[in-house]
Amino acid sequence: MLKRFIGAALFALLLLPSFVVQAQSIKIGYVDPEVLIANMGEYRTVQQQIQQNYQQKQTALESMAQDLQEQVQKYQKQQPLLSETTRQQREQELMQLNNEVQQAAARSDQELAQYEQQLMEPIITKVETAINKIASAKGLDIVLRAPMIVYVNEDTTTNIMLDVAKELGIEVDEEAAAAEATGN
Repeated sequence: MLKRFIGAALFALLLLPSFVVQAQSIKIGYVDPEVLIANMGEYRTVQQQIQQNYQQKQTALESMAQDLQEQVQKYQKQQPLLSETTRQQREQELMQLNNEVQQAAARSDQELAQYEQQLMEPIITKVETAINKIASAKGLDIVLRAPMIVYVNEDTTTNIMLDVAKELGIEVDEEAAAAEATGN
């Protein structure tokens, strides 16, 4: 048993230098796709479309809520004059109307999220394609997403933010891109 352990340890020590050499030859780049997207004209257009869609849905929901409020006020005024059966029926109707307003709000949120995803998909694909093209052109093995990076050794990694921005045809401030990418 001891011989196997010593043999495995010796084998690992012999292979360790080759793993270290391989690890040192891996080329790593980093980029912040969110900065790129935020600087794209298409993104601003999408944000305007989403805002318009949101406003339309919000207006419809406010109208439904206003109608519910008016129904409740009407019921409160009539309540002393209503029979117990009619009162229970009206309360049931108001609860149903309230549920409909809540369901419409939930549907609206879901539809808005789907709409945003649908509009953002081509932009995200465009950015990913540009990142892949630049990474390939620079011979990078790995590209990290910058906001999640805690530390970057500028001597052993490559910030491809400006190259990707150029590929996308957008302007990104060099200092802001470097600070954003390294988390400073």
